[in-house]
Amino acid sequence: MKQRIMTGVIAGALFVGFALLGGWAYTGMIVLLAVIGYAEFTRMIGYSWHHPASLIGCAGLLLLVFPWAQVGWQGPDPLLTLWLLMFILLSVTVVTRNRIAIDQAALLLLGSLYIGLGFSAMITVRWIEPHGLFYTALAFGCIWASDIGAYFTGRAIGKHKLWPAISPNKTIEGAIGGILLAVLVALVCSLLAPEWIGMGRALVIGLVAAVAGQFGDLIQSAYKRVKGIKDTGNVLPGHGGVLDRCDSWIIVFPILTLTGLL
Repeated sequence: MKQRIMTGVIAGALFVGFALLGGWAYTGMIVLLAVIGYAEFTRMIGYSWHHPASLIGCAGLLLLVFPWAQVGWQGPDPLLTLWLLMFILLSVTVVTRNRIAIDQAALLLLGSLYIGLGFSAMITVRWIEPHGLFYTALAFGCIWASDIGAYFTGRAIGKHKLWPAISPNKTIEGAIGGILLAVLVALVCSLLAPEWIGMGRALVIGLVAAVAGQFGDLIQSAYKRVKGIKDTGNVLPGHGGVLDRCDSWIIVFPILTLTGLL
C-alpha cells in the first residue's frame, strides 16, 4: 500500500505539472504514454515491443496520435492511415506465410486505433484555445470523481454486483455513486466558470464521462480476464501499467471530442 500511495502521488504530481505546462511538454508526455500503452497491448497478444509487426502498428499509432496541426500540417487522414495500416499488416500475413496470422494482425490494428485515437483526443482537448487547460481539468476531474465515487460508495453500501463475470468487485451502487459525483464535479466547474461552459452541457459531460469511463474500465478488465493477467504492465509500481491507469481516459476523451461536447 505504501508503494502504491508513493507511486500515485509522484505520478499524479508529474502528470498535473505537465498538464499545467501544456504545449509540447504535455503533448510529449501523452505521446510517450501512448507508445508505452501500445507496447503493453502488443505484449498481451504475445509480441515484444520491438517485433517488426509491433513496430508497424506503433508507426500507425504515432501517425494517429501526433498533433500534426500544431506543426503547420493538416496531417494524414485518420481513415486513410487506418486503411494503409490494415493493408500493410494484412500484407505481412502473406509475406510471413501466416507466421503472423490474420487474427494477430487484426489485434495490432485494433490496438493502434484504440490507443492512438484515445490519447490523440487528450492532446486535442489540451490544445483548445483559449481554455484547453480548463476543459482538460473538467474531463479528468469527472473521470477521477467517477472512480472515487464508485470506490467509496461501493465499499460503503455496495450489495448488487454490476458485472461479476468481468469485474467481481464492482457494484451497481458504486457505479451510481460514481456517476453522481462526476456530475457534481462537472456542475461545480460550470458554477466556477459559467462563461466557459453552461450548466446543461456540464451535466451531460459529467454523465458521459462517468458512464463511458466505467465502460472503459470494464473493457480493459474483460480483455485482461481473457488473457489471464492481473495488470497490463509494471511501469507504475503498485498500479500496474499505463493501460491499467488510462483505460477510462482513452474511451472518455474520444467520445467527448467526437460528440462535440469538448
